[in-house]
Amino acid sequence: QGQVAEFGGGSVQAGEALRLSCIAPRSIFNINAMGWYRQAPGKHRDLVAQITRDGNTDYFLDTVKGRFTISRDNAKNTVYLQMNNLKPEDTAVYYCNPVDPEGLVRYDYWGQGTQVTVSS
Repeated sequence: QGQVAEFGGGSVQAGEALRLSCIAPRSIFNINAMGWYRQAPGKHRDLVAQITRDGNTDYFLDTVKGRFTISRDNAKNTVYLQMNNLKPEDTAVYYCNPVDPEGLVRYDYWGQGTQVTVSS
């Protein structure tokens, strides 16, 4: 039934912005909320932001609050992560995946991710 595909990463300077996109098959896109995650070298994969099927954005990692926003286009099966004022500590591979806001179900539709590198 396919996997998600992430796009939009790159190498930028601190203070610049990037917009990531994630496209998923409809069966995955509608399974639950969608989340953006990131994993830096040698670290765990962390949930960065999530958006419910009806557009509620009720979770952001503390270190990205006020800088990152998440949105979705249900007609295009796409979820976006707008990252402003990027910092070197935002350097990571970014992934998207369905997420259960209740934390009861784990999903495994991981794509290849997209690399974000922020230099000072």
